[in-house]
Amino acid sequence: MSKKPILFNLFEMNNRTGDSHGLWRHADSKHHHYNDIGFWVEIAQKIEQGGFTSLFLGDFFGAADVYRGTPEAAIRHATQFPSNDPSLIIPSMAAATTSLGFVTTISTTYEHPFLVARRLSTLDHLTRGRIALNVVTSYIASAARYFGLDQPIEHDKRYAMADEFLSVCYKLWEASWDDDAIRFDVENNIHIDPLGVHAIHHQGEFFKVNGPHVCEPSPQRTPVIFQAGSSKAGRDFAARHAECVFVQGRTVTAVKENIAAIRQRATDFGRNPADILMFSQQTAIVAPTRAEAQDRFEDYARYRTADSALAQYCGSSGYDLAALDPDSVLTFMRTEANQSRAAQYTTQSDRAYTVREVIADVGRFGSGILVGTPIDIADRLEAIMDETGLDGFNFNSIVTPATIFDFVDQVIPELRNRGRIAAPATGTLRESLFGAGHARIDPTHPARQTAS
Repeated sequence: MSKKPILFNLFEMNNRTGDSHGLWRHADSKHHHYNDIGFWVEIAQKIEQGGFTSLFLGDFFGAADVYRGTPEAAIRHATQFPSNDPSLIIPSMAAATTSLGFVTTISTTYEHPFLVARRLSTLDHLTRGRIALNVVTSYIASAARYFGLDQPIEHDKRYAMADEFLSVCYKLWEASWDDDAIRFDVENNIHIDPLGVHAIHHQGEFFKVNGPHVCEPSPQRTPVIFQAGSSKAGRDFAARHAECVFVQGRTVTAVKENIAAIRQRATDFGRNPADILMFSQQTAIVAPTRAEAQDRFEDYARYRTADSALAQYCGSSGYDLAALDPDSVLTFMRTEANQSRAAQYTTQSDRAYTVREVIADVGRFGSGILVGTPIDIADRLEAIMDETGLDGFNFNSIVTPATIFDFVDQVIPELRNRGRIAAPATGTLRESLFGAGHARIDPTHPARQTAS
């Protein structure tokens, strides 16, 4: 019996160091060329060659400033700072590829749905239907201050805003234009049928939008929706809106439980749980022999910068580990930050961790990294898939682009020989994920219910 293909997204950020801590100092790292579009085009072409489904672009506002109460460490080590707009590099990469999808991250807390709907429709046109939206609710305090707030908006309120934000976008994408509104009738001098264009009238708690969508329907209308979250509000949001969910967990059991919880909530919301694909983060160091792979691991480990990793972890979790008793057990504390990271060493862990242990683990190189030959890596990826019910991986590069290029050149051929890499897709990104004929969002999704 054949097994389902493993889907891969490459996680990247349009900044100086990507998502690695200290590895920018390695001679093979080229991430400081992030302002050169050629850097991105080369990566996009390579991962398309390797059968990746999409290039996923994260985003981050500001410099993380929870660790020691200052952004000094984040700035010193260029930890997600500075950071360019991820959406603007997509058209060039799309022009150089044919099937690769592109996921851009949008903050529903600090952007306006009308402008986002316009931007995403434009990108969906320019990519020929290969665009996706990663919904984030922007938790860090420094981001709030950029937008004139003294403190971040409360966690559950951010999700309520996100829910209404997408409701507005759905109305614009799905309900504002009829499929046949574009007439282009030269003989009768009718370019667009006015009866086929409909104003939306939305007045909610957070947004007020009146008027028709200013973009004609794009190939997907609604872009593919990505989301991550392990809090109750985050899970509910993912179960209601997401088509692709990034699940976290320090153990296989935790990942499996998170998947089951989101699928059950999707059923509760009247959605088909099979219409949600599940991804987890993964990184690998591969070489022709185990000894070479281990040598490479040890070489990379020498460049790990603990302060950079701690700046990111503390900023995302909301815990200033430097201010806590190092010998106390880290327990879950409600913050307005990322609940998934807050749960990582607490409610999502298989044991209790002291603060000292968390500091050591965050700063250590190697947690969760697969190291070995192409066969070793392929075996482990298959096992994780089969044990958890995942649909694929959000793959992180350690030294960019060397790590990902090694993976494409060595592991992908092994997985392809095993029948675990799907043939190149044609059509839209949603069709790459869910099959031919699925260019538009599923009928049970609230976007389509908005239009009905």
